[in-house]
Amino acid sequence: MGFVQADPIRAPARAQDLILRHRVKSYRAGDLERQYAKLGVHEDFFINYGFVTSELQALMHPRVKSRVPAEGCLPVPGRRKKRAELLLEFVRERGIVHPQQVDKHFAHGRVTNYWGGKSNATTHLLDAMHYQGLLRVVRREGGIRLYSVHQHGAGPVDKAERQMRLDALIDAAIHVYAPVPEVNLRYLVRRMRYAAPQWERELTAALKRSQARLAHAEVEGVIWYWPDGEDPVRSETQDAVRLLAPFDPVVWDRERFELFWGWEYRFEAYTPLAKRVRGYYAMPLLWRERVIGWANLAVTDGQLKADVGYVDSSPPREAVYARGLEEELERMREFLGLDSGVR
Repeated sequence: MGFVQADPIRAPARAQDLILRHRVKSYRAGDLERQYAKLGVHEDFFINYGFVTSELQALMHPRVKSRVPAEGCLPVPGRRKKRAELLLEFVRERGIVHPQQVDKHFAHGRVTNYWGGKSNATTHLLDAMHYQGLLRVVRREGGIRLYSVHQHGAGPVDKAERQMRLDALIDAAIHVYAPVPEVNLRYLVRRMRYAAPQWERELTAALKRSQARLAHAEVEGVIWYWPDGEDPVRSETQDAVRLLAPFDPVVWDRERFELFWGWEYRFEAYTPLAKRVRGYYAMPLLWRERVIGWANLAVTDGQLKADVGYVDSSPPREAVYARGLEEELERMREFLGLDSGVR
């Protein structure tokens, strides 16, 4: 895939694991984190925060002069540069560091974070240096990132190479999320200001090149784009149920979701309880070629419990659907490492 979006919520597993279970044979919850050091992947910010391949990461960097996306990717202030230089030398001397080690040594105190609250200043600075490519996440311990110094290769030498990199970044995003309607092709290209903020002024021209380069067709007044060489018509309908993470590429594009399936899906984990419509972590339920409902899953006393809802108020009547749902819940149980039995 090149990129998998990450999210820390476990309901019943993290988004990256829920996404990969449909795409990696015999995948189990936590495999990405357990195998991270061996896989040649990196935690980084592409169009969102997640895991990227080394090849994709190389296209985005170096971006050492930019702040993190939540700060608008503005230039780094001089005072922070000096702190970063001292911290970088500290990490270089020790090899791998935990944020607590850094905080104990420097005692940076607390700062106003990107959302107006208060955060540990050390964590704030480590996040910024990670985004700039000065540090790499080596692994996690208890969910906490451990860092080492990282050195990216040289940037593009001329305009032609910059354009090549931007085009490749856009193609990588389209490969993950295609087919996309034109409005969301524009959106994905705008998101490249986070992947490569150093080339933000060149995104308008990059959009025009992508519109000419990508395969496309107009259907009922909407222009759709997909990677050149792919045939969107070639597909096989399977009598299978799939429970998808809210950030799965199949459902990530909410505009496309409504165009395809005719109803509005929203992620409600951060919605006040009284205003939720489908649940805290409602997972879209794909049956054959349509998303017909959702399921909220929870693990209680070692058993998987499923609360399933449907757009049309009731499930399909075919016996093959009921069997497909049970099979999907059994796959989820295996993925989570639970005993048999779904309630």
